[in-house]
Amino acid sequence: MRPVQVAEGWSVVAGKGLVKGVTVAAAAVLVGAGVAPGASGAVPGGAEAARLAAYWTAARMAAAVPAEARAGAAGAGRAGRGVPVDGPAPGEIVPPSRSFDGIPQVGTFFWADAGGTGRTCSGSVVHSPGRGLALSAGHCLKGYAGAEAERHLAFVPQYHDGLKPFGVFPVVTDGVYVPQEYYDRGEQAGAAYDFAFAVTGPDPAGRQLEDVVGAVGLLTGSGYAHAPVRLIGYPAGAAKPLDCTSATTAWAPEDPAEPGTFERIACDGFVGGTSGGPMLVAWQGGTAVVGVIGGYHTGGDTPQISYSAYFGAATRALYRAATTVAPPAG
Repeated sequence: MRPVQVAEGWSVVAGKGLVKGVTVAAAAVLVGAGVAPGASGAVPGGAEAARLAAYWTAARMAAAVPAEARAGAAGAGRAGRGVPVDGPAPGEIVPPSRSFDGIPQVGTFFWADAGGTGRTCSGSVVHSPGRGLALSAGHCLKGYAGAEAERHLAFVPQYHDGLKPFGVFPVVTDGVYVPQEYYDRGEQAGAAYDFAFAVTGPDPAGRQLEDVVGAVGLLTGSGYAHAPVRLIGYPAGAAKPLDCTSATTAWAPEDPAEPGTFERIACDGFVGGTSGGPMLVAWQGGTAVVGVIGGYHTGGDTPQISYSAYFGAATRALYRAATTVAPPAG
C-alpha cells in the first residue's frame, strides 16, 4: 500500500491522540489543528441533553423506525426498473452476526421526522479536537439541523435493552455535516458521498461525548480491502445491536444511476436501522473506522450484504468542516 501523507501533517494513533509529521500506510483524517477542545458548539450546562433524556423514553426508542428501507422494499423497486439487485454471490459464505450489548463508542441516533414519527440510525464516536463528534450515513442525517425541539435529534452511546448507559447527547444547532455533493446529486447519483458527521453538545453534567465513552480513529485513503473488519449496527426495534466479523472488498457496480466504487462486506442480519453502523479495524494499537453502512443502494438491498461510500478526500474535507465549525452544507 502506497504511503499517504496526512493533510496538514497530522496523523492519529486511534485512542492515543494526535501525532504530527508522521507518514503512515493509511491516511488518517484528524486534521483540525488549532481547534481548541470544547469548540464544537456545545450547549452550556447540557440543558438540551436533560430535555432529550426525558423525551427519549424506552418506549419511544423501541418504537423508532429506520431512516431507510432495506432488505426487500428498495430492492424490489430497483428490480422492477431493470436495475440489478445486490446480494450474496452464488456460493458466497456470509458470516453470521450475533446480538450483544454493544460497545461505548457505537450507538444510535434518534430523531423525529416531520410527522413526529421516531426515526433511528446507527453511529459511532470518532476522535476530534472538540471531543463531541459522531459519524453516520448521509442518508440518515440529511435535512436535520439539530437541537430543534420538534426534531429531538440525539445520540445515545451503547443503547441496548431500552437503556441509555451513558446518557443522551444532543446534536447542536447547525451541527449536521453532509457533503454538498450528496445534497446536490441526490441519494442515488450521490451515493459515493453517503456519510455524515454530527457535532454533539455536553451531557447534563457538562461532559463531552468523547470524554465519557472514548472514540475510534478515522481512516481515509486506506484502500477498499480490509480484514478482519468488525461491523456493528442497530436493527430498528431490536433490543440489542448486532456484531459481525468479516472483510471488505471493492465493489464497482454496473449501475449508471449510482456511480462509484464502494466498500462491500458480507455479514448476515443487517436490516433497516443499521445504516451508519461502523466498519471497524485494528490500527496502531487501537481501533479505527474505515466505512459506515450506506453508499450503494443506501447500504444494500439485502440483510446479507452491506456497502460503504469510500473514505477519501471528500471525507477529509467534511471532517475538517465539522471540526472547525464551518457552516454546514444544505
